[in-house]
Amino acid sequence: MKSFVFRGFALSLVLLLAGCQSAPQQPANLPVDDLVSAFRQLDQSLASGDLSSAESQLGSLQQRAAGDTRLEQYQRQLAEAHLQQGQKALQAGDLDNATKALSRARSLMPQAPALTTGLDGAIAQAREAELAAAEQRRRAAEQAAAQAEAARLEQARQLRLAAERQAAAIQATQLPNTPPAEEPAPAKPQARLINPAAASSVIGMPMLDNQDNERLRSLLDGVAADMVAFNCAVRIEVRQAKDFPWVASLLNARIKRLDPSFSPRISQVIKPAQVPQLVLSPQR
Repeated sequence: MKSFVFRGFALSLVLLLAGCQSAPQQPANLPVDDLVSAFRQLDQSLASGDLSSAESQLGSLQQRAAGDTRLEQYQRQLAEAHLQQGQKALQAGDLDNATKALSRARSLMPQAPALTTGLDGAIAQAREAELAAAEQRRRAAEQAAAQAEAARLEQARQLRLAAERQAAAIQATQLPNTPPAEEPAPAKPQARLINPAAASSVIGMPMLDNQDNERLRSLLDGVAADMVAFNCAVRIEVRQAKDFPWVASLLNARIKRLDPSFSPRISQVIKPAQVPQLVLSPQR
């Protein structure tokens, strides 16, 4: 009887072990859902303060999981993170980055304007303070420039008064009956070709027959200088009538260069058999 019971128990134990071995084995690692992994990455970016990556990840999730109720919560967290960055930038005096952070927060939560009111007001106050400080600096610079200009004008006035006092003192030390110094008489002009004491002077022009215009021009330079210096009248004696305009024009050009206001008195005489010449007569 005992042997039968023992054999039955042993059979039951064998059947039980066989059943356990044939039962399907469960996998040790279950696959992770892609959305779950994406939300975990978003959590990590927010926790590390990498708001640029977090914003990109949130945009991707909004396309892949539109309607997921968790998206609004993350959107608000990201907006609040931008506001915190804006507050830090504002405390550091960086108004530009504070304004950028405020703009990002507004774009993320346009339906909740009250969320950004505090930072918005603080930035506005900081801007006003910055403008007021700039205006104060500008006025101070203008005032300093005005004071410097006033000091310069006063110094110039003092120097002018000192010079006037010194001139008055020098004048007071001079003898009262001392006549003023006479200005030196102007130097008498020196004649180049004529005798100023003579009634007239004859100057030959043989180079006119030879058509040596270079020597003719050089001669007329001296004639013009004497005419202007001694107020001479001139008589041009030539062989042919056609020679007179040529000589007269050269002479007039030189006189005008010396004294544009001088009015020359020029006459002509035709003497075919005579060497061309000029006759200058000083007018006293």
